Amino acid sequence: MRAIFLGICASFFFASSFVLNRMMSNGGGSWIWSASLRYIFMLPLLLLIVLLRGQFTSLVKEIRKHPWQWFSWSFVGFGLFYAPLCFSSEYSPAWLVAGTWQFTIVAGSLMTPLFHTTGILPNGVPAARTKMPLGALGMSTVILGGIILMEIAQVEHVKVSEILLGGLPVIVAAFAYPLGNRKMMQLCEGRLTAVQRTLGMTICSLPLWIVLSVYQWIAHGLPSENQTVQSCVVAVCSGVIATVLFFSATDMARGNAHQLAAVEATQAGEVVFTLLGEWMLIPGTTISVLGLVGLFIVVVGMVLHSFSSSRGHQQAKENQVFDVAP
Repeated sequence: MRAIFLGICASFFFASSFVLNRMMSNGGGSWIWSASLRYIFMLPLLLLIVLLRGQFTSLVKEIRKHPWQWFSWSFVGFGLFYAPLCFSSEYSPAWLVAGTWQFTIVAGSLMTPLFHTTGILPNGVPAARTKMPLGALGMSTVILGGIILMEIAQVEHVKVSEILLGGLPVIVAAFAYPLGNRKMMQLCEGRLTAVQRTLGMTICSLPLWIVLSVYQWIAHGLPSENQTVQSCVVAVCSGVIATVLFFSATDMARGNAHQLAAVEATQAGEVVFTLLGEWMLIPGTTISVLGLVGLFIVVVGMVLHSFSSSRGHQQAKENQVFDVAP
C-alpha cells in the first residue's frame, strides 16, 4: 500500500505540469522551451542530491555498462514522453491533456507480455514470460471509464482540431513513459536508487533538449522571464519530486506485475488534481455534474486497483518472479 500512496502523491505533483504548461501556452510561451527547460533545470537539482549522497560514481559506472540502452530508453521514457505532452498543451486545455494521458494506465498493462522473468520457481523450473494482468487491466478499464465520462462532459466545448493535435501526441507519450521506465528498471536491476535513475535518464536525454533549445533560440529567441520561472517550478514539482516519487513506487512493485499496474493506475489522480488546479488558476474552467461523476468513478477505480494488487502480491512473492529485459 505504501507504493500506492507514493503513486498518488506523485500524481499530485505531476498535475502541475498540465496546468502550468497550459498557462505558459496561453501566455504565448513555446512548447519547445516548456519541455527543454524542465529537464535543463532538473539536471543541477538532481545532480546536487546524488553528489551529496555519494552516489554519482556508481551511476556513471552503470551508464558505461550499457550506454546505448541508457540513451535510447531515456529518449523514449523522457523525450517521447514530455515533448508530446508539451506540444499538446498548445492545442488542448489541461484537463483534456491529463485525461488523454490516462491511456498510460491501460498501456502499462498491455505491455506486460513484452517482458519476461528470470526468477526460478521452487521446483527449479525457470519462470515463464510475464502474462498480462487481466484483473489489473479490468480495474484500469473502470478508471478509464470514469475518464471517458469526464471527456464526454467537456467534449462539446472542444474543437476537432484540438482533439487530434492535442490527443494523438499524448497517446504516444502514454506508451513511451511506462515503456522507458520499465526498460530502465530492468536494465538497472535494483542497483540504483530512484533519484540516481532519474538523474541518469535526465543526463542521457540532454542531447534532445539541447538540440531543441538551440533550434528554438535561433528561430524564435530566448524564453520569457515568466516562462522560465514557471518551467523551473515544473522542474522541481513534476520533474524532481513527482518523478522520484513515482520511480520509487514502481521500484517497490518491480517484482509484481499486478502491483506495478496498480502503481501506474494511481496516475489517474492527475486528472482530479489537474481539473481542480485548472479550475482555480485558469479562468473559464468549469466542472459539470457528469464530470464529477467521472471523478468519483476514477477514485473508486483506484481503490479497487489497490485491493486487486494486494491479492496478487502474495502469489508473486511465493513464485519469486522478477522483471528483466526480454
